[in-house]
Amino acid sequence: MGEEKHYWLLKTEPGEWSWEDQAANGGVTKWDGVKNKQAQKNLKSMKLGDLCFFYHSGAKARRVVGVVTVVREWYSDGGDDSVVDVKAVGEMRRPVDLKEMKGEKGLKDFALFRQPRLSVVPVPEDVWIRVCDLGGGYQGDGIVLESHDSDGESGEEEDD
Repeated sequence: MGEEKHYWLLKTEPGEWSWEDQAANGGVTKWDGVKNKQAQKNLKSMKLGDLCFFYHSGAKARRVVGVVTVVREWYSDGGDDSVVDVKAVGEMRRPVDLKEMKGEKGLKDFALFRQPRLSVVPVPEDVWIRVCDLGGGYQGDGIVLESHDSDGESGEEEDD
C-alpha cells in the first residue's frame, strides 16, 4: 500500500509570485521564502504527490486560485531556506474567496482561519473536497463536465 496523500494550502502574494507566474514558469517552481518555524515544519512534512491549494493572499486577493502538486520533497537551498518543488496541476474553475470559505459551516475549524499568518497550512481531506466543490473543481482533476451545444443538447466532455 502507498502512503496516504496529504493536502496543503500555500500562500503567496500575487505581486511576489502569482498563479500566472507559476503557469508561465513551465508550471514548476521552487517554493521558498518560508521563514515561520511552524510553516517550515509543514513544508518538511510534504511528500511527493501531495496536492496544495495555490492561495493568493494580500488585501485585494484572498482566494484559492489553483492547485499544485509536490514534485520534490523538502531540501535545503544552501542558506536558511527550506524548500519544496511544486508543479501546477490546474487552475480552479472558479476562484474561492476567503470570505466564501469563512461562510461555510463545514470549514469553521480550518487552520487557515485559526492561524491566518501561516503561509503553509495543512488542509484536512473533508475541507479539500468542500473547497474544490465551492470552486467547481480544478482543471486537470478528471471531472467530467456537462456542456451544452448550440441546440441546447447536453453532452459530456472531460476537462483537461
